[in-house]
Amino acid sequence: MEPTWLKIRDTGVEVRIRLAPRASREKFDGLYGDRLKIRLTAPPVGGAANEALLRFLSKSVRIAPRSLRIVQGAKDRSKIVLIECADKAGVARKLQALLASTAIR
Repeated sequence: MEPTWLKIRDTGVEVRIRLAPRASREKFDGLYGDRLKIRLTAPPVGGAANEALLRFLSKSVRIAPRSLRIVQGAKDRSKIVLIECADKAGVARKLQALLASTAIR
């Protein structure tokens, strides 16, 4: 069963995110309703938080930053990011493992 915050699409993996900018550190922080909560140190000014989000996700799932884009919510804390990739199932597993690791702490 596919989680509500993660959808596998034809072109890649779509991730529903709730962003918390200006955090003390960058991390995955569980779920926020039907979204994956991510805390980032970047401020929500001039697209800095969006850029930091794409860098953070690309590093976390080991995909080139150019393969990620915000498809909805560029000026909102609730966003949808598309990760364009060939190994959709592998990326989905990595994201689910990262979420699971937040529950252990």
